[in-house]
Amino acid sequence: MTGRIRLGVNIDHVATIRNARGGVHPDPIRAAVLAAEAGADGITAHLREDRRHISDNDIERLGQEIDLPLNLEMAATDEMLEIALRHKPFAACIVPEKREERTTEGGLDAAGGHNHLARFVREMGDASIRVSLFIEPDPVQVSAASQLGAPVIELHVGAYCDAKDESEKEHHYRRIVEAAEKADELGLECHAGHGISFETVGPIAVIPTLMELNIGHFLVGEAIYVSLAETIREMRRRMDEARAIKPSEQSS
Repeated sequence: MTGRIRLGVNIDHVATIRNARGGVHPDPIRAAVLAAEAGADGITAHLREDRRHISDNDIERLGQEIDLPLNLEMAATDEMLEIALRHKPFAACIVPEKREERTTEGGLDAAGGHNHLARFVREMGDASIRVSLFIEPDPVQVSAASQLGAPVIELHVGAYCDAKDESEKEHHYRRIVEAAEKADELGLECHAGHGISFETVGPIAVIPTLMELNIGHFLVGEAIYVSLAETIREMRRRMDEARAIKPSEQSS
């Protein structure tokens, strides 16, 4: 599987900055508009149980004011299922969520959580929402996602992006490649996200069975020094440049 790889821009941390002072600035919906103009293919937003960044009103406005597909990141709870079924975003990515964590730590246990997750996958699928599961790059988890009937998985690539030495980096990169290949074998669409930066995006984007990258924190942070639009354009450029290179020609 080859071709253009999609970029989903996560606007959570624009909302984090807004919420630090209260009020309405900076507006994450304005960030979504800028992302669309800069070449994003979709917008991702995580509505957390504690509403620490994205709010219910943000989700409603994104559905009303943004033309790009919305990918709603959500925990597998009855509250979030009701919200997803009410707003019917283009996609919903089920992620693990712990109140005490600063950001999403690791992937879902799709294998161990099969009985709990099955209803969420089924009900959102029946509502024509594209369901994805955020999992570790592990063949057991990929197979479990397939058995659940989720059409899409998103690989948690944070361990690769945060690796401190080349040996560790190579180990985690190999896991991503093998998981993406396994997903392709099973007929799953495969995405990746978490911790991707200018430095790590190339080796990830070059993997031919990956169809979409969801990136947020790095883009918002880098925008402090340049601008959000320019940072997204540069990420888009690096993704396209990597996609034009054969995997055998690029090392991790």
